[in-house]
Amino acid sequence: MFDLPPVLATENVVLVSGAFRRTLKVSSLENFVETGVPKGLLGDLLRFTNQDPEAVRGLLKTQVPLPVTLTSRLLNTRIGEAILERASAIVHPLKAPQAGVSGLKAALVLGVADNDGVLTPISFLKAYPTEEMAVNIPQLMVIVEKAASISDLVQFFSDAPLDGLR
Repeated sequence: MFDLPPVLATENVVLVSGAFRRTLKVSSLENFVETGVPKGLLGDLLRFTNQDPEAVRGLLKTQVPLPVTLTSRLLNTRIGEAILERASAIVHPLKAPQAGVSGLKAALVLGVADNDGVLTPISFLKAYPTEEMAVNIPQLMVIVEKAASISDLVQFFSDAPLDGLR
């Protein structure tokens, strides 16, 4: 009926740290989720970083139910744009970093819409509108460290014997 060109989707996740670049195929991540067996570079990365393959597989299988309309509306608010702007410093098209916000917005909305209202890391990658998605490792580590320190702070205050101070 219609003769539409194929839609772009991420085929490769490129881990970037300065001049260092390593490419993970999305298909190898999908295969790992399905089989539980990390192969090739993914297996090497898991061994090198001492990550528990089942824990990583669990993260990749995470499902977040989201209403498509609400997701789209939220991403188009000032707060949504600010969050996308920060996230685009970590994840962006390899050859067009300036298009990071647009790519993230499209991947989040399409990732939910194409997966029956559920976002998964794989549905996000399949909806990201470029063949190669860069992940800035130093920027990612800054966020991970901040998240860990915030988590530690919350845990400290949750465990602290504050009742005696009232």
